[in-house]
Amino acid sequence: MNLNHMNLNYMNQKFVTLNDGNKMPQLGLGVWQATNKETEHAVTTALEAGYRSIDTATVYENEQGVGKALIDSNIKREELFITTKLWNPDQNNVRDALCKSLEHLQLDYVDSYLIHWPCPAKKLYLKAWEALIQAQQDGLIKSIGVSNFLPEHIEHLIKETGVKPVLNQIELHPLFNQAEMKVWCKQNNIYVQAWSPLAQGGKGVFDHPDVVNLANKYNKTAAQIIIRWHLQENTIVIPKSITPSRIRENFTVFDFELTKNELKAINAINKNERLGPHPIEFQ
Repeated sequence: MNLNHMNLNYMNQKFVTLNDGNKMPQLGLGVWQATNKETEHAVTTALEAGYRSIDTATVYENEQGVGKALIDSNIKREELFITTKLWNPDQNNVRDALCKSLEHLQLDYVDSYLIHWPCPAKKLYLKAWEALIQAQQDGLIKSIGVSNFLPEHIEHLIKETGVKPVLNQIELHPLFNQAEMKVWCKQNNIYVQAWSPLAQGGKGVFDHPDVVNLANKYNKTAAQIIIRWHLQENTIVIPKSITPSRIRENFTVFDFELTKNELKAINAINKNERLGPHPIEFQ
């Protein structure tokens, strides 16, 4: 690694403070749909570029690739923020699932562990949340959160346990900007984290005239414009790529700023169209 270049980029990174006091990079790398080998190479590239936040999940079946890249990087553990997620069938078996993830990642703890989907019909997500709280108290997790939860699900967790998730990782991109959820989470001091932040390849987004014009204005790619929009909307964002040039490009977004009107223009692209499943329906 070019340590000087790496550290300069790392210093340019932006951090958020979660409601439990822990700090998290606002921009990270997602590795959904990548093989272990692809993940290992992508994470290595990302760490060299200055990323310190990596987001994986049990169901992605690539935690081993993340772990291999982390070990080989020799980066101090305290500089890293590693997230993985509890898969749906394991809501009744949290400790074993978490320990298996830690083994795959070759870590003693994860920085955040998320319940991947609420699966409300199974009525297990509260029990799973209580197990996450215990694992956090036992030092296996730094911060606990959820993914794809609706306000009603989060309110149930808080009412029964008194413990808020630090974040809710949800589908969020210009075609589905989740404006109401973002307001609700802000009011409740819960960060929003975006999955599929580039609308899974940018169809209907990257070629939108307003995005094209902004890319030309700032001499940036359409993807960089959308990542910058997420950052300025105070969203934690984890664009996925296994292409080295795009991984580096996606991190080069701290040297420009969109205006308020430009942010509004991107928000106006919204069509309230999900690309993924609805949280109520997905089991």
